[in-house]
Amino acid sequence: MDSEIKEEIPVHEEFILCCGVETQVLKCGPWTDLINNQSGTRPKLLIFIIPGNPGFSAMYVPFAKALYSATKRRFPVWIISHAGHALAPRGKKILKSSEDPNAEEIKDIYGVCGQVEHKLAFLRTQVPKEMKLVVIGHSIGSYFSLEILKHAPELPVGISIIVQSCC
Repeated sequence: MDSEIKEEIPVHEEFILCCGVETQVLKCGPWTDLINNQSGTRPKLLIFIIPGNPGFSAMYVPFAKALYSATKRRFPVWIISHAGHALAPRGKKILKSSEDPNAEEIKDIYGVCGQVEHKLAFLRTQVPKEMKLVVIGHSIGSYFSLEILKHAPELPVGISIIVQSCC
């Protein structure tokens, strides 16, 4: 029964050019554009998953679907890939992200600090400023989550969940 519910959950795949790098974003739920959706149906909270290495977003889809079901489908669940860890298939449209006017050039986007800046740039350009965030980080994603909290206290992160792998 539980698997039947999860299979009905829409998962939308997008590739966004964020900081000049193709970035895969998997989105559970009907909301694909939170910035331009000004209707009363826009959710007030986003669950944002930052994966561990190798940054393969699809590995987290069952978890995202379970979260989406557990919240009674009221809040979107998005999973972001690490910069440079996913390439768009041939012919797949790559959406351009608006640039963060406060962003500085990321010199080493593929390094640890660059990956943190990459996630910050995504949140600042793709998520409305007033939208509350639940940030879930797994393994190195948990480190990125902590760095996001440290470097961007203006982001409305209500909860940050750190998940470390064991053994």
